This record gives sequence, structure tokens and C-alpha cells, in this order.
Amino acid sequence: MMVGMLAAMSTAPVPPSSQATAVSRDRGDACPGTLKLHEADDGALARVRVPGGVLSTAQARALSAIARRLGDGELHLTSRGNVQLRGLRAGCGAELAAALAGAGLLPSPEHERVRNVVASPLSGLDGRGVRELRPWLTALDAALCASPAARALSGRFLFALDDGRGDMAALGADVTVRAVSGGAGDALIAAGAADRALRIAGDDAPRAALLIAEAFLRRVRESGARVWRIAELDLPPGESLRWVRGTLADHGIGSVPERWPDGPYETGAPPPGITGSALCVQAPLGRLTAAQWQEATDAAEGELRLTPWRGLVVPVPGLSAAAASAALGGLARTGLVTDPASPWLRTGACIGRPGCAKSRSDVRADAIRGLAAAGRSRLPLYWSGCERRCGRPPGDRIDVVAAPDGGYRLTGTAAGQPPRTASLDHPDQLAGALAAITP
Repeated sequence: MMVGMLAAMSTAPVPPSSQATAVSRDRGDACPGTLKLHEADDGALARVRVPGGVLSTAQARALSAIARRLGDGELHLTSRGNVQLRGLRAGCGAELAAALAGAGLLPSPEHERVRNVVASPLSGLDGRGVRELRPWLTALDAALCASPAARALSGRFLFALDDGRGDMAALGADVTVRAVSGGAGDALIAAGAADRALRIAGDDAPRAALLIAEAFLRRVRESGARVWRIAELDLPPGESLRWVRGTLADHGIGSVPERWPDGPYETGAPPPGITGSALCVQAPLGRLTAAQWQEATDAAEGELRLTPWRGLVVPVPGLSAAAASAALGGLARTGLVTDPASPWLRTGACIGRPGCAKSRSDVRADAIRGLAAAGRSRLPLYWSGCERRCGRPPGDRIDVVAAPDGGYRLTGTAAGQPPRTASLDHPDQLAGALAAITP
């Protein structure tokens, strides 16, 4: 059955693909930030970059206070572990910037949109992984903010730091660094769409990641290409590896070509529950109320970690099993997902109406109506108000896209498989539409 085939394929990670697609951008990068707000139908929107998804509890409380004072009061998580503030009142830009700067969330105004770094959210908390990532993360963010050239990166350019468990492999980053065992704490580094990587000394990894980004900008400038991502460059096979290796060698970083590992991988979000010294929860549709955010912040020891799967990792080192279970129960009572069997883990959506003028439907309300059917699907669903599919996570899933006629179009996608489509007139009919794409 197609759904079964899709689901089986979705359990395996998608390593960086060898198939690059040439792209030419004919407009400027409109990716929002905190100094460049996006005007939505529900007010202005700010996207706060949170490198590695790591927020101190003081920063988390500051963000919640800002959301309540200037916006809709909620915290909206993104597929890159960042936070969006929505419903911001008109003319609040200067006050917003000052508040974020005061909380340490705007260390370099010139770089605020380019601090896009995802990292293994359970690093150092569950005894897995090869290396604790905090030194890499701190060094990369500092190097980014100190680089005049990096200011020219697109707000869509993405760095990924993987502690060795492989959870970052499927996120489609421009530069991926993965810790590997053996040697003296080595790392693999890959650029864009590549199935080969370079083994380098682990201590060189943050600097190497920035050097690749800066080399990408030089290549774009010299070629006149209108692209934002490394995978959008029209490069012959093997060329990406050659120019990356040459760039590193020019700066004294030795490297050895190596295939990207086939596994093992830990795919997707950390399962809800207690894992090591952390509580893992998911936010339905990536949205947290002020009460949910406060409960998580109060439970955390020192920091919160936002995941690229729109969830939270709440570190609780030293907490007894009974106390951790009680804290998890408190999070569940606020409506956060703590059950690994919850259908919310199979359902995502863009903001839809009324927040987005381009959306054809209130996709979040419709996703809730179809929640039971989605929970029985072996492949995650993502509801989108238009063909842009904003916020859609990478990987195999069923796209549910609002159609001009008021219904939806379902498309089941999986690498190496032809897509199957079906129409949906109403969310109550979702189970039948899912069956229709199953031969």
C-alpha cells in the first residue's frame, strides 16, 4: 500500500541529497526578523532567532512578557527552533528591539536574521551522541556575529550542528557539522546538497562552517547568481566538495573526503516524555500559550531548548524520577503533548486564516477537525493555506493544501516514489481521502 510504503520510507533519514536544483531569485529576501517585521493580517510578525534553540530561563520569561505586552501573548515555534511573535501592535518596532536587546536576544543587529543554527536538542542530556554541542554552538554564533561578510547571508541560510546521533541529517541545512567517533574528536562537514563530506578536526568545526558560508557569498558575488542557499547553486557533481575543501585548505584547515554516514540515525523530534535528564513535549501546531510557556519555564533548570520540530526540551538535571514525573504531569495539564501516541505528533499547519491574507482557509481549525484521522495515518500531515506551504518541515509527509474551490488537495510524497493525490471537500472526510491515496 502506498501509505504503508510512504510511512516505511519516512522512518529513515534523508541525508543531504546529491541532486541540487539551480534557482534564480528575482526579488530580495523578505524573510522576517526582529528589526524587519512582516505585516500579516493579524498584525506585525517578528521572528526571533534562537541559535541552537537555547534560551536561558530569564530570556524565556522576557520573551513571554514581550509577547503579552506587544503581541497576541502566545509564542509560535518554527521549524528551525526559532520563535515568532504575532499580532504585534503598530509602531512597536523600537520598543521590541530594545526589549530583545535587553534580554540578550539581539547581540548584533546587523546579524539578527542570519543567526539560523539548529542543533541536536538533547545533546548532553541523555547520554547519547558523541560530543556535547554547546562549545560549537557558542563559538559559531560568536563567529557569525563577528563576521562583516556574514551580514549578507539570506535569512533562509541554515547551519546544523549534530552531536553524532544523526537527528540533523534530514533538515536540509546549508552547512551541516556532525560529530563522529574516532580520531581526536573529529567532525564531518558537508555543504548544501552533497552525499560526501569532509572529515576535519572537531575544534576547527565552528570556524570551518563560517568559512564555507563566506565562500558561498563570494561565489555568488563573483558569478552573479541570484540564490540564497548553497543547494541552489548550479554546480557540477563533485564541485561543491572541491571548493569547500579548497576554502578550508586556504585557511589552514586540513580535511579528508568521506561519505556521509548511512546511519545510525535518530530521526524526528525527541519522543514526548522523560528522556535522560530532560522533559520532552510538543506544542500543538507549534503554538504555546503564556500559561504553557510559564509552566515549562518554571520546570526548567536554567534553560529551555526549542526543537526544529516545534517542541520543547526542558532540562531537569538532578530531579528525582518522582519529581520529573510530577513536572511532566504539570506540562500535560496545560495542554502540551506528553503522550507519544498523541495524534498531534502527526499534524502540523501554517498559520492560515485569519492571520494570513494569502491563505484560502482556516487550516488550523480544519486540522483540529481532522485530528483523529491524522492520528491513524502512518505518515505525518501538514495543512497549508496555499501552495507556498509556509513552515512545512522537510521530509516525507502528506501535504493538505487549500484549493481555490474551498476544498483541499492531498498529496502523499516520498523520496523515489511518484506522488499520489486526492481531493478533500471537508475535513470530516479526511479518513476517506487518506484511503484514496492508498492503492
